[in-house]
Amino acid sequence: MDKRIASADAAVANLTDGATILMGGFGLCGIPENLIAAVRRKGTKGLTIVSNNAGVDDFGIGLLLQQRQVKKMISTYVGENKLFEQLVLSGELQVELNPQGTLSERLRAGGAGIPAFYTPTGYGTMVADNKETREFDGRQYVLERALRGNFAFIKAWKGDRWGNLIYRKTARNFNPMMATAADYVIAEVEELVELGELDANQVHTPGIFIDAIFQGQNYVKRIERRTTRK
Repeated sequence: MDKRIASADAAVANLTDGATILMGGFGLCGIPENLIAAVRRKGTKGLTIVSNNAGVDDFGIGLLLQQRQVKKMISTYVGENKLFEQLVLSGELQVELNPQGTLSERLRAGGAGIPAFYTPTGYGTMVADNKETREFDGRQYVLERALRGNFAFIKAWKGDRWGNLIYRKTARNFNPMMATAADYVIAEVEELVELGELDANQVHTPGIFIDAIFQGQNYVKRIERRTTRK
């Protein structure tokens, strides 16, 4: 069993207009840089992107926003991207904002085969508009639907040809749960190692969830907002 593919461009060959893509990472940490660049080159349009954030103006998902390839963003934090703001206010981009924990749980539920769940987060706010609510033990809850994608783009530190993955530090946010919640999961890794080199006790995402894997290159690993001590 060998899930290795030649490149990011080969990985997105079957990506079609209108697809929903889950993109892992937290801020600009652990994002699938090579796959995003490949989608930009391919020019696929009308995409729905599920991501914790929307990148910045000239990096990450911001590169797809520049090309007007994204129709809708399902996110939690978008405050670092001025282009995103402009596109939403002009009506060119739809946005569905989620509390961060809710987004995380919607993805986890999607991967676990749970169609919906109740959460107290967002009750009494715009988040609960047009959603079912219910009382449990004297507290009000909002019904949230699970999230799944046609594709998931995953970024990991190390992987093998079976698709077993290890993430490094903050890159572990969102990537593991997204790997369980899509029809076709593509992983890009910094190091593609031989079978047996990964300690089985340290594997975060088992290869059963991964459909394709390749070794990325030229990682920039941008810092979203650099703050230094004066």
